[in-house]
Amino acid sequence: MKIYCVGGAVRDELLGLPVKDRDYVVVGATPEEMVGQGYKPVGKDFPVFLHPRTHEEYALARTERKTARGYHGFEFRAAPDVTLEQDLARRDLTINAIARDADGRIIDPFNGAADLKAGVLRHVSPAFAEDPVRILRVARFAARFGFRIAPETMKLMREMARNGEADALVAERVWQEVARGLMEARPSRMFEVLRECGALARVMLEVDALWDDADAAREAMRVVDAAAAAGARLPARFAALARSLHPLAVESLTGRLKAPADCRDLALLAARHGNTVLDAAELDAQSVLDLFNTVDAWRRPERFAELVTAAFAGEPGAGPAQARLERARVAAVAVKAGEIAQASKNSTAIRGNVDAARLEAIRQALKRD
Repeated sequence: MKIYCVGGAVRDELLGLPVKDRDYVVVGATPEEMVGQGYKPVGKDFPVFLHPRTHEEYALARTERKTARGYHGFEFRAAPDVTLEQDLARRDLTINAIARDADGRIIDPFNGAADLKAGVLRHVSPAFAEDPVRILRVARFAARFGFRIAPETMKLMREMARNGEADALVAERVWQEVARGLMEARPSRMFEVLRECGALARVMLEVDALWDDADAAREAMRVVDAAAAAGARLPARFAALARSLHPLAVESLTGRLKAPADCRDLALLAARHGNTVLDAAELDAQSVLDLFNTVDAWRRPERFAELVTAAFAGEPGAGPAQARLERARVAAVAVKAGEIAQASKNSTAIRGNVDAARLEAIRQALKRD
């Protein structure tokens, strides 16, 4: 039995990047032998085990064969006679098909180290075309590393998009990869790669439609990169992208991708009210109050803060406008709504009285401009 560290951990080590998780391939072992040594089986589709002490993943070397369309349509074979090279051959990109043995020796049958040095994303074999998720992964890696895509790989990705293989992707998996790509250093690169190969229209047609106007597409990509550069959380990065879309398009997109509620809701707020937030420097007190009421800044202050982040992403000189809006919000929040409610004659008067007090607080706060 031989054990090799594989995949992203080896890749990141060669790039001089910190390694978060390590995965291992075990050659020459059976499931029974793994269990006998204390490993805990956790794999559903193929033999994967957790180390008894480190809890890192150890998978038996395996091959795979395409049996149906989509990324679920595979038949796996894990056996002691499967070699390390055969296991590496089933991987997506050469940079992810590098292994390191227990002595630190690099095993690189597909020249992934050379592609790392050259900054190239290249598929390992024609089997790449059997799994449509790999299109999304290539786009995500492009967003992370800024690598260019080998011409033969881009050609293959175009063929996959054209023949409908990407149509077999389920919404949850698309969202998973898109969300991870949005959290990379340059999310725009992911969308540009998907657009270039024709897959964007298959998985995010509302975003693909932005390219009907080249200037609008460039602006949308600039804004989403600015949100990333600001260290925004995922909902704000997605909302920064949604600023460029019609609210109905956002509803369609988030519904089809089954986006989480926090991302969906913030994206809709950005599409509907992002421009109003952007105009914060020009809004009068009543307009500011209306905005706060509409987006429920009272009960959801954290969400409102992320809406502001998404709305102002990439906007030069936005500091004073943001400060003005926050000054008004803090003043309005300081209004003792509970006391006003108790002093009101009836329930119908409560909202009006609270709004009047908040409006006056906002007016006083904005006088400092």
